[in-house]
Amino acid sequence: MRTPTPQVVRDPSLPERVTVYEVGPRDGLQNEPTVVPVETKAEFVRRLVDAGLPVVEATSFVHPRWVPQLADAAELLDLLGDPAGQAVPMPVLVPNERGLDRAIDKGVRHIAIFGSATETFAQRNLNRSLEEQFAMFEPTVARAREAGMDVRAYVSMCFGDPWEGEVALDQVVSVGRRLFDLGASQLSLGDTIGVGTPGHVTALLSAFRDAGLGVEHLAMHFHDTYGQALSNTQAALRAGVMTFDASTGGLGGCPYAESATGNLATEDLVWMLDGLGIETGVDLGKLVATSVWMAEQLGRPSPSRVVNALAGG
Repeated sequence: MRTPTPQVVRDPSLPERVTVYEVGPRDGLQNEPTVVPVETKAEFVRRLVDAGLPVVEATSFVHPRWVPQLADAAELLDLLGDPAGQAVPMPVLVPNERGLDRAIDKGVRHIAIFGSATETFAQRNLNRSLEEQFAMFEPTVARAREAGMDVRAYVSMCFGDPWEGEVALDQVVSVGRRLFDLGASQLSLGDTIGVGTPGHVTALLSAFRDAGLGVEHLAMHFHDTYGQALSNTQAALRAGVMTFDASTGGLGGCPYAESATGNLATEDLVWMLDGLGIETGVDLGKLVATSVWMAEQLGRPSPSRVVNALAGG
């Protein structure tokens, strides 16, 4: 029997090519109950690069007390080699200037910061108020740009907050606009607890456009908690978004929000994009093999529907 592939039906109204921004090694593994050996993490990143992922977020320089799963960030970067010689960008999340210092010391060229669209999550995740987060990020971004780094800004809780409930569109846009104006080259809008729906996605992207920030500066980061991630991706595609975050095998969530389960699986995203005739450069077969391998390392099956369908479990 042939290996199944989606039949391609091209919609000319959708982008011809999109960037799949792989977050599995960082956002995926940070929520694992046990620490994955650093050699396994390095192999994971190498396999993802070999599968054609154009960006692979490698790790985070967060304090080990808060995310012990990523305490080996410096050692991992050493195993992956000189960032200046890497053909594929391997961004590192930095929470503040101390994290930036460590990134600079390792020669990192691409970093990300992680902001919040809500007061409660800012307090819980950053130990700062919604307003205070900007004062914390401003020198971090300024120094990074002076050092020639590219800076991405995540905005969490864009579609709902487990403590505050609904989040007003204008509040999300205000936070995103301020982070972008600090010097970020791209905003990643996160549905951290997976409650967004397609109409909500369309409305939020329209609100950003009305505020002068077009889709060329935006990426989407969906969670599949309520099974809406691919539907939401389609809505964003129709609005012109061309960068989507995903995690191989559907690994991860957020360690500071218990309801933030299940990143959009990279394989599920690529299967849909392949069927739409949208180029990604990703080899789905290699990606599935990588997920199967990582599931073996973690001792549990992948939640990705595509991985289970193609790998037989």
